[in-house]
Amino acid sequence: MQEFLDLTLGGISAGAVYAALGLALVIIYRATRVVNFAQPALALISTYLAYSVTRATGSYWLGFAVAIVAGTVLGVATERLLIRPLRHRSELSSIIVTLGLLLVLQAIAGMIWSNEPLAFPYAFDFVGRFSANDLFVVLVVLVIAALVLVVFKYTPLGLRMRAAAFAPEVARTLGVRVGLMLTVGWGLAAAVGSLAGLLATPPFLFPNVLDGVFVYALTAAVLGGLDNPLGTIAGGFVLGVGLSYVSGYLGPEMVTIAALAILVVVLIVRPSGLFGRAKVRRV
Repeated sequence: MQEFLDLTLGGISAGAVYAALGLALVIIYRATRVVNFAQPALALISTYLAYSVTRATGSYWLGFAVAIVAGTVLGVATERLLIRPLRHRSELSSIIVTLGLLLVLQAIAGMIWSNEPLAFPYAFDFVGRFSANDLFVVLVVLVIAALVLVVFKYTPLGLRMRAAAFAPEVARTLGVRVGLMLTVGWGLAAAVGSLAGLLATPPFLFPNVLDGVFVYALTAAVLGGLDNPLGTIAGGFVLGVGLSYVSGYLGPEMVTIAALAILVVVLIVRPSGLFGRAKVRRV
């Protein structure tokens, strides 16, 4: 019973991180209909900048703030410089570009900060069954998820972003600045992704540190529905707890296999996700 409780609490904390990065994917998908495979690399660069600022100033929270701002700027620059020129091309073009950007940014991080693991601090004390840092992670993710939900469903900005994504031509005729809305979506998603990177990285930072987290975050997003922020949050927590049980009872080497198996099964059985809306096509 003690082991079960420990695995459950550990899974909740890990699931919050998966939910946060998955939420970043959902924000971009809802705003632009693009799956951003470069999201972990944008978060990686932001986290390295936080490391540099923290090391130079001794202030974790200053580094934290710099990372969020840097992530937002990187997201905006990515949309304006790389994604917008492809707006009249197929979705596959955007996917290929984001995959290329992932590899380029990871290589740049290795060249600047080296490929060796660097010590990266937790926000709070990380001692005990459910530490202060675990509580911080869970609360931050829940607050961010609530804010994203409010923005998308109850504000004019969220309405314009959804209109720009689903019906850009109609939105333009109604006076919506579609290009600006897409840029805002990428900036917002990159900020949330940077936050996820800061929460997921400790205790060690290296160029591929977020690769595994991204696989789990993508699985959480697909599990909950790529167009459903609340579903992604729920999917992240469910996946985190489930993979914690897999690690504890079957072994850590089975975790990635289990996540990929869940991803494949969901895509086959319910591609829209457990909480997503199934699309109906008339033929």
